[in-house]
Amino acid sequence: MELINELIARAKANKQRIVLPEGTEERTLKAADRLLADEVADLILIGNPDEIKALANEYGLKHIKKACIVDPKNNEKKDTYATLMYELRKNKGVTLEKAYEFVEDPLFLGCLMIKNGDADGEVAGARNTTGNVLRSAFQIVKTAPGVSVVSGAFLMFLPKKEYGDDGLMIFADCAVLPNPNAQELAQIAVSTAKTARDIAGIEPRIAMLSFSTKGSASHEMVDKVREATRIAKEMEPDLKIDGEMQTDAAIVPLVGASKAPGSEIAGHANVLVFPSLEVGNIAYKLVQRLAGADAVGPILQGIAAPVNDLSRGCSVDDIYKMVAITCNQSISLKK
Repeated sequence: MELINELIARAKANKQRIVLPEGTEERTLKAADRLLADEVADLILIGNPDEIKALANEYGLKHIKKACIVDPKNNEKKDTYATLMYELRKNKGVTLEKAYEFVEDPLFLGCLMIKNGDADGEVAGARNTTGNVLRSAFQIVKTAPGVSVVSGAFLMFLPKKEYGDDGLMIFADCAVLPNPNAQELAQIAVSTAKTARDIAGIEPRIAMLSFSTKGSASHEMVDKVREATRIAKEMEPDLKIDGEMQTDAAIVPLVGASKAPGSEIAGHANVLVFPSLEVGNIAYKLVQRLAGADAVGPILQGIAAPVNDLSRGCSVDDIYKMVAITCNQSISLKK
């Protein structure tokens, strides 16, 4: 995948500080060793230093010593992070004593490091659930200005190059929001357009998917997608987006010309926005397994700083790629 190599090269040229809260997890350590050997990022591992060093020796990892290791129980900035946590959450009933307990949680500590300017992004989820990864991000890092919805996009590298941009498509939301309303769905579309530009390096052509194409069916679920398309156009008038649209109309030129004549998106979409998480999650896994697509993600969108979630079934290679993507998100955000 040429795009992934480009993302890695871009990360190497402008190294970012990425925190890995699961610093004692085997796959995370092995990915960190590769990343440090390749000089892709400056890494911060959260965990007991003695345990990390012992595991590095056990796994034969030679480059972990290049990482900054932060002990969640005892680090020099513990007071700073606890005070920050207290200030951020005191209106939600968090006492200073409770704030010190939060600082010892690696997921909260990682986000506090980002909030304090000590890290540029975070990758976690090899050991933790998506809910836990997102909870700390929502409470500490929060959403980007003007955005209230966090969503998850997948880069889909398809074996059939005629789809998307030379076989590259982006699917969203496949990871976070179960049943977005029209306003939320519009925000997902706009956030995914940003991911298409910043990470994939493509100009988005967005199809808002449904079981109807341009009024071929009548239902409140169709109305939601149609309204979301309208709102997204208001949010970003120059955005290339159309809907509601069935999948075949979105990606097959002959079908698109038949079902949605005159649409600049029909038959040529490279971004597919699904009407619900249920549909998106099922779709990306079907395409991954049945079509042999390589699915990279989820790339979390809408957070004020890059915080990315891993599948608990992730591989070392998955973690490596996600750190590179997180670096690129940070680089784009700083620009």
